[in-house]
Amino acid sequence: MKHPDYNSAAALKTCLDEHGFSMQKKFGQNFLINPDARTKIVDALDLQKDTTIWEVGPGLGAMTNEILEKGANLTAFEIDKGFAGLVNQFFEDYKKTDHFRVVEGDVLKTWKKQLKEAGQPQRFFGNLPYNIAATLVADTIEEGIRFERCVFTVQKEVALRMAAKPDTDDYSSFSVICQWAYDIKVIGDLSGSNFWPKPNVDSRSVIFTPKENFPNCENPQLFMKMQRALFSSRRKTVRNNLSGFLSDKDLTVACLEKAGIDPMKRAEALSIEQMLKLSDVINQAER
Repeated sequence: MKHPDYNSAAALKTCLDEHGFSMQKKFGQNFLINPDARTKIVDALDLQKDTTIWEVGPGLGAMTNEILEKGANLTAFEIDKGFAGLVNQFFEDYKKTDHFRVVEGDVLKTWKKQLKEAGQPQRFFGNLPYNIAATLVADTIEEGIRFERCVFTVQKEVALRMAAKPDTDDYSSFSVICQWAYDIKVIGDLSGSNFWPKPNVDSRSVIFTPKENFPNCENPQLFMKMQRALFSSRRKTVRNNLSGFLSDKDLTVACLEKAGIDPMKRAEALSIEQMLKLSDVINQAER
């Protein structure tokens, strides 16, 4: 089956109408109809022949098509059964050569099984809806998975959180997780007019490349839990949040002092390096 004209909102609407589909806002379905933007984003993946890649949310396959034309081996995660059925038909020839497969269901529930069965791909890609972006990226990092390159298009506010620096409003636990594992570079911003249906927010495309010396701490699991606890209540001081995490005020004070951290500061004032040092101090104290 021939895929629709991905540059035409009218053609996409016709395709959906012909198959009795309706757009589902809960899945964050918006199609990128700007061909130059699609090419720029896919080029950022730096794909070679047979590069292995996961795509989250192919929709009707606009980006999927560009990726497959590069010769990559693509696994797409699609929660919408109707879309999954269509892209299977659109790219049937690629399926026959084992360059394309679809994993149906919620990617948050299916990616670990796919990882176990097929191994870690070289690339991770997707136009990620707001409601899963932070969870999905954080989950993979927490599992110790780092891809050679990730390219994500997300709501601009999510991208700002990914790359936020200390002492800014956007700096959060999510910022720490992303920047602990990856270097982050902006590809560009996309206004709503680049998509159909037109969203009410701007988007930003970013590249993640692995940081060297990851995880650079003695106990990565402790670090993940600790830094999340430090941001658990943004109005509270580091001492208060850490005391709740350690359930020991004296140990809290001693660890902060050894790590050289002012106990009256708030988490958003701490650098990732300071948090890593604090994690190591706590790890040594608890041995």
